[in-house]
Amino acid sequence: MKKVLVMNGPNLNLLGMREKNIYGSETLGDIEQKVKAEAEMLNIEIEFMQSNHEGELIDRIHDARGKFDVIIINPGAYTHYSIAIRDAVKAVEIPTIEIHLSNVHAREEFRSKSVIAPVCVGQISGFGSGSYVVALHAATLI
Repeated sequence: MKKVLVMNGPNLNLLGMREKNIYGSETLGDIEQKVKAEAEMLNIEIEFMQSNHEGELIDRIHDARGKFDVIIINPGAYTHYSIAIRDAVKAVEIPTIEIHLSNVHAREEFRSKSVIAPVCVGQISGFGSGSYVVALHAATLI
């Protein structure tokens, strides 16, 4: 059975309350339930986590080595400047998929630049919570 770590960065714990016109009304808990249901149908074991702290995310990436086959990460604002998360993803050599709820390329210019995407196998954005589901399906191809 494939094991996937689903990671969520800063402010994603506020989903459903913040900028609903951009991020929708689903909470992170709603998304977690949707992803867990899809994972069960795909025979994938998942662990879902969220942190507002860069170091905690990095520690979890390091800890994933030898335990997970794929990482799915929504790095939130860290997407645009966290060389530390980028280096952690590259160092552990676990295939990683970067995801975003909104289409980051259709928003402010700074949001279209990811420092993490170049060390990932791919990036999925713009499908709301469906971005997580698409990434889970992509994980089956890795």
